[in-house]
Amino acid sequence: MINDIRNTVLAVLNKNNYGYISPQDFNLYAQQAQMDLFEDYFYAYNYQVNKENQRTSGTGYADIKKGYAEVIDFFSVTFNLSQVGANLDKFFLPSISTTGSDYYLINKIFIGSTELERIEQSKILLLNSSPLTAPSTMFPAYTTEASTATIYPEPLVTTNVACQYIRYPKPPKWTYVDLGSGSEPVFDQTQPDYQDFELFPDDATDLTMKILQYAGVSIREASVVQYAGAAEASETNSEK
Repeated sequence: MINDIRNTVLAVLNKNNYGYISPQDFNLYAQQAQMDLFEDYFYAYNYQVNKENQRTSGTGYADIKKGYAEVIDFFSVTFNLSQVGANLDKFFLPSISTTGSDYYLINKIFIGSTELERIEQSKILLLNSSPLTAPSTMFPAYTTEASTATIYPEPLVTTNVACQYIRYPKPPKWTYVDLGSGSEPVFDQTQPDYQDFELFPDDATDLTMKILQYAGVSIREASVVQYAGAAEASETNSEK
């Protein structure tokens, strides 16, 4: 998909001699455009939840909320967390070094089949001050700080702590072969660092328009930004 989108972007820019964007610039714009749409999934999902609560959403094939949930679940990962040194109650949160991917949000942390309740740092001291409200082995909890999670009650001796989280999409990268001076780079997806967009084909148009907006800002061409913005707004309105 990434090569088709790049060809479309270049075709729009070259049509009126707006300019050329290098593969390096395209990859930067592509990464930002993908992140914009990825975050939009969550806003769109929330919008559909509100419509459902207002009884104005559809069911079956018209259940748009279900579609967004399936798209978001594509980025869902469940992974066992590793302990921080000898700390039996402290675990590393998902990251490139610990789980292979950074997390966008943590959905839940659990021990075996028991899900832990997330507690804000500002409340844990108050909760622990009373045996009636303090986390227990039957109702454990956790707090997060920087790159770690702390499990309560302390010390809770366990090595079976897992996390289900939504990871970030992998940065797209259009890879190519340089044929020499004066030649256009040729797309080559066999390169080891090649990465296609992780979004779905339905988002190709939105990705194209967002990349065009970034390219228009870069080459200081207002008409490109306006065109892409209008097309994106039209696409967004048609989805509501």
